[in-house]
Amino acid sequence: MAPPWRPLAPPTGTGPLDGLRLAVKDLFAVAGHAVGAGNPTWLASAPPSEVDATAVARLRAAGASVVGLAQTDELAFSLSGTNIHYGTPPNPAAPDRVTGGSSSGPAAAVALGEADVGLGTDTGGSIRVPASCCGLFGIRPTHGAVPSDGVLGLAPSFDTVGWLTRDAATLRTVGSVLLPAKPVVPARRVVAVPEVAPDARRAAATWGAEVEVAELGWEERLPALLAAFRQVQAAEAWRLHGAWIRAHPGALADDVEARFRYGDSVTAADELRARALLRDWRAEVGEWLSGAWLALPAAGGPGHPRAVTVADKDAWRVATLRRTVLASACGLPSAVLPLRTAQGPQGLAVVGAAGDDHGLLEALARAA
Repeated sequence: MAPPWRPLAPPTGTGPLDGLRLAVKDLFAVAGHAVGAGNPTWLASAPPSEVDATAVARLRAAGASVVGLAQTDELAFSLSGTNIHYGTPPNPAAPDRVTGGSSSGPAAAVALGEADVGLGTDTGGSIRVPASCCGLFGIRPTHGAVPSDGVLGLAPSFDTVGWLTRDAATLRTVGSVLLPAKPVVPARRVVAVPEVAPDARRAAATWGAEVEVAELGWEERLPALLAAFRQVQAAEAWRLHGAWIRAHPGALADDVEARFRYGDSVTAADELRARALLRDWRAEVGEWLSGAWLALPAAGGPGHPRAVTVADKDAWRVATLRRTVLASACGLPSAVLPLRTAQGPQGLAVVGAAGDDHGLLEALARAA
């Protein structure tokens, strides 16, 4: 089994990240190194990158050193953190369970103490899920808030650059480097689903926010939202990588390839209808979140066991997507506060309105 990462690149400047070690998901360009995308066939023909991805360049300029290109699920199209070629990175917070993916390598590196910051991507939950599974802080920022140039894409309408850390202060400091400068505007009202109400109340007490516990009126409509999200995601993923997949049959795990090939079956009319539904949701949820935040589980329970049936893995994936899809489909920021439970590490996800990134980071720092 190959190691979960490949070594790297010193800082190019000094700043607030001086001395911090950075594990970069193997989708980001790092000058002089090829992007492997979690697949040895892809890596074999990938040329060395000429320049850093913008996010990597900003972090190196602020004093961080890249200590490794960290493992990703194949082409980032998974949520478990498993990889048939390189294995499953360790999860020291729950050794018998997966790390969660697809930012599995950065999460493992940070959880193990081999890196201080894990730079990754989140399309359907790939920062929030490993943060939850590994007991880490993490944030998926507002879609487009951090430039994604130099990052191998999956579904550009949803791909978002995010990061993971062991402490909230470092999470916030990285945000000061990567995010556009904006005032910190804390929410005064938090709506929490019942299963996370006690944790939301404890966190919100540090923010001076009121907590309303409520079942969301969206629950019965989530399957339609998730179906629309998956159609657009898969259609975009197939447009990006379908030609390569056709040219390299058998190069991907069967379940990963099946997700890509589903995109080939999405018709233009299907995609148009799905995009229209997503637009309606973005408008509705954007209005609902004006002045409020939403607290809910970051995943569909603890990470599934490392040895698990296909049916159980798929059930966990669907349960997780039902929790992550709202922020993904609507382009919203979502920050994860790690929790310790009797079942293992889990995360409290706090979703804000577009542009609330700095407020969420400050809130996590207060609650930690």
